[in-house]
Amino acid sequence: MSQYRLKWQYPVIGTVAAGAAVFGLLHTSAAPAGSATAAASAKKKPGATQAIKQNPPPKLFPDADIAAVSKQIEAQKKTADSLFAQWKKDHGAARDDRAFAAWVVKHVPAPPSKAKRTDELHQVQKLAKTRTAAGEKAATWLELHGKKDIWKLYLHDQRELIPRNEGTAEKAELKNALKLSKKITEELAARYKQPAPYVLDPSLRPEKHLKPGQKGPFSYPSRHAAKSGAAATYLSALAPRRAEDYRWMAAQIAYSRLYMAGHVPSDLLAGALVGDLVGDYVLTTNGHTMPR
Repeated sequence: MSQYRLKWQYPVIGTVAAGAAVFGLLHTSAAPAGSATAAASAKKKPGATQAIKQNPPPKLFPDADIAAVSKQIEAQKKTADSLFAQWKKDHGAARDDRAFAAWVVKHVPAPPSKAKRTDELHQVQKLAKTRTAAGEKAATWLELHGKKDIWKLYLHDQRELIPRNEGTAEKAELKNALKLSKKITEELAARYKQPAPYVLDPSLRPEKHLKPGQKGPFSYPSRHAAKSGAAATYLSALAPRRAEDYRWMAAQIAYSRLYMAGHVPSDLLAGALVGDLVGDYVLTTNGHTMPR
């Protein structure tokens, strides 16, 4: 992947976040001190742009580090597209979130065998030995902002160039994609109850302070990978010229979960499958053209 993207990503994030911050400051200053509006603004959780402005991205992982994960996720996208074609054949473009979620749960494969997951745990343990302070900083930032903030900020960037009504609709569609991804992954996690790597080996994340006999959190499939897959698929259809950037960020987020022992590879692939399916579904039911 091109290093040009590494240099280009952060100015965009910084510019969008800074612009939103100025807009927010102007509106906040317009409200009288002590007013109900000012009080509500003070209590309101920071939006994506403000959150990233307050905690800007560090240097992320080199392309060489995320290459293998990126390749696996890209292969999973093809599987998802083929699988989604079955849903579309039977249901067309009709929206039925509950039925679709139930269908996805049935079609996501079960976790690999215990022996396979043990082998994957060994891979994570090996990777953990290579951690650096810079790597942990990157992984921590991606873990914190990778579920929602990054993707909302990307959409904010796109919405600057389109009519307001379209931007409002797309914001709602992305929100639905993220929400649906969460719902499906939580149901699958509760069904399969696969402990996260750091639960199996607490030395991988000693700061988690696990209780004796603790079984969760459960890691199959990865919620981060699912939300990233859904967002990247959705945003790529809206701005095809940026598709490579979105897939690159999704790979960054997925790799960070391996790096910090939140998941094993099969968790990420199952999550990516869920996310890509959700992305295809949201695009189809909202009348968007599917990316080729």
